[in-house]
Amino acid sequence: MATELGFVGTNDLVGITRGRAMPLPRLEDSLDTGCGWVPANLGIGPFGHIVAEGEVFGSTGDLRLIPDPATRTEFPTAEGAPPLTVMLGDTVNIDLTPWAACPRTFLRTAIADLAAETGLHVYGAFEHEFMLVTDDTPPAPFSLDALLGGEPWGSGLVDALTKAGIEPENWLPEYGANQWEVVIPPALDVEIADRAVLLRDLVRHYSKLNGRQASFSPLLDPDGSGNGVHLHVSLRTGDGIPATFDASRPGRMSEVAGQFAAGILQHCRAITALTASSVVSYQRLTPHRWSAGHAFLGEQNREAMLRICPLVEVEGKNRAAQYNIEYRAGDATSNPWLYLGCIIRAGLEGIRNGLPAPRVLDVEVDALTPEERVAAGVRTLPASLDEALEALVEDEVVTGWFDSEMLDTFLAIKREEIAQAKGRSDADICAAYRDVY
Repeated sequence: MATELGFVGTNDLVGITRGRAMPLPRLEDSLDTGCGWVPANLGIGPFGHIVAEGEVFGSTGDLRLIPDPATRTEFPTAEGAPPLTVMLGDTVNIDLTPWAACPRTFLRTAIADLAAETGLHVYGAFEHEFMLVTDDTPPAPFSLDALLGGEPWGSGLVDALTKAGIEPENWLPEYGANQWEVVIPPALDVEIADRAVLLRDLVRHYSKLNGRQASFSPLLDPDGSGNGVHLHVSLRTGDGIPATFDASRPGRMSEVAGQFAAGILQHCRAITALTASSVVSYQRLTPHRWSAGHAFLGEQNREAMLRICPLVEVEGKNRAAQYNIEYRAGDATSNPWLYLGCIIRAGLEGIRNGLPAPRVLDVEVDALTPEERVAAGVRTLPASLDEALEALVEDEVVTGWFDSEMLDTFLAIKREEIAQAKGRSDADICAAYRDVY
């Protein structure tokens, strides 16, 4: 009988899960000490090698990966093989103290600071789009024909996610060519991002087992539709009481939620580098792609970077529990722990500074004059990864959230990506990222 393995992993600066495996009983006996890890692994870029210039760790140093049993997930394997047990974990120093450059620790610290200063927690979920890489003629968008054409792979994938504790709320063929969307229920704090890490790997792995290639890359075809990873988030008290809704205020957004949203918009250009983290991301983040054409707070407007989501307005439905805002300028080239952590950090800055709630726009931005856009607080998002990195470096508040070695390594990886893309066609760039994500 084959040995059942356990894998303990981290998700790195380019959104790829890396780690080590061992016989499952050994992992279960090592929950307090985990396994060895190396600082330089944080400098591995999306195309498989440690960044050549700017990586700060070098060949020295050692770390530990400490598994979190709360993330324990069984991954399906090939027929006849034992399942693989996966646990996500925190990267720590060899004396088991927190390592400042651990992405999951970045999120956990942001969550702790929000709770300590406001008594609030984040409650939400990442909503994922992905595409199947195929030469087959795509079926009609959103159609029953498309759904049936995906069987039995589709229902098998939903079953695999459900068995992993990530039961989808919705599963549907999307607008793009051979595009699918999976919507999962909300969770609390770090579990929001843990589920996103696991979902991406489960979808790709299950699809591969069934002869299909699933790609979450932001854009597979320069002329096609893109894949987003949107974050739905609301605020809750320590007792679980919704704190985002207030029917008496504009947009029905509570005062503290308005401050939270204002902080996100204030730092949006900088944090985009962490939520849309690749060269190809900015081929998608353009007006009229229903991604995030501009930075503003919209109501039921899918060109807004921040959107107030619609409620089920019927008797007996709790509007406060439903109410959430959606951040739309994200994709799967990002690390979910850093993505969510940046949103929390930016929102907390808005609360700390008592920022006024943003104006809620319910019109098309194209209908506004340049003067009206300025008056309404509409801003442009970075047009390239290079521009996003410049905005990040210039925002001293945002750079102050990060350990300097983590930030320097992130910048080095991304600048190398930019250099690697120079002189290549948009189609070549899309193809390169397609096979990574």
